[in-house]
Amino acid sequence: MRHPLKFTLLLAVLTTLAGCFRSNNTTASDPITHEGQTFKFSGVEDLYRFLTYAETRIPLVSAHRGGPAPGYPENAIETFQRVADKMPAIIECDIALTKDSVLVLMHDETIDRTTTGTGRVNQHTLEELQKHYLKDNAGSVTDYKIPTLKEALRWGGGKVIFTLDVKRNVPYQLVVDAIRETKAEAYSVVITYSADQAAVVHNLAPDLMISASIKHAEDLIRLNDRDIPDTRIVAFVGTRRPDRSLTDLLHQHGVMCILGTMGNLDRQAEERGNHLYAEFIENGADILSTDRPLEAAKALNFYAKKRGLFSPYID
Repeated sequence: MRHPLKFTLLLAVLTTLAGCFRSNNTTASDPITHEGQTFKFSGVEDLYRFLTYAETRIPLVSAHRGGPAPGYPENAIETFQRVADKMPAIIECDIALTKDSVLVLMHDETIDRTTTGTGRVNQHTLEELQKHYLKDNAGSVTDYKIPTLKEALRWGGGKVIFTLDVKRNVPYQLVVDAIRETKAEAYSVVITYSADQAAVVHNLAPDLMISASIKHAEDLIRLNDRDIPDTRIVAFVGTRRPDRSLTDLLHQHGVMCILGTMGNLDRQAEERGNHLYAEFIENGADILSTDRPLEAAKALNFYAKKRGLFSPYID
């Protein structure tokens, strides 16, 4: 560490402020009563508790773009269902806006790569988009259509936790409105990439959980400066093995850490063995955002069983 004294002082300040970061002011959603559910959240307070770090926390897998596989396209409810049938899953999905202001699940600005159509998402109405079929990552056409955000949220209650990646030029207010309308507060996390974006979401909906980019201790201070309590934060710590001092600091504040393994770390696990996913957890990560959700889940399930880890919020 280049500046141990500076970091020690910073850690002391953050620890002192920890009580201020934690807030109990909440607006709970209606209870979720879905049969066959995986996650047993009676309201948004349960989500806060579940996503607060403790040594006994269950390590989780986040399926990047929903966990696409042969025959199962990215950002499709059918793909989400396939993943949810096999594990307690976080589903990371992408939100775009149509010409007629409907929120749909789509990663790219155009529909060329992932559907049988062409052109920009925002130049098509929902009705026009529904004429096309989704393609899997190999380009094979499926029977599945582009889902709306509301359709996905209605499907997901009790089945998954969503992390919602809001694409450029999509107003956060529309996303918040969709979460409210579908009563999805207790299983939705909104992804942000800066303290300013996180502040916008928190000001619109103080009860919603936020995925915030935290790669340095100072990033946590910036979030605190914008009055965002720790209870509303899960930290995305990047796509490289994080500095253990950072994850230790976040854990002291009860903040769970998402490590993006998609890309290089997934390739390392594929080449050297899936036990690496458990090593990422042992070294400070709590949630792995991966393009290999089934492989990661198998490794983490073994890890959790070996240590006797369980959660009252998971069936």
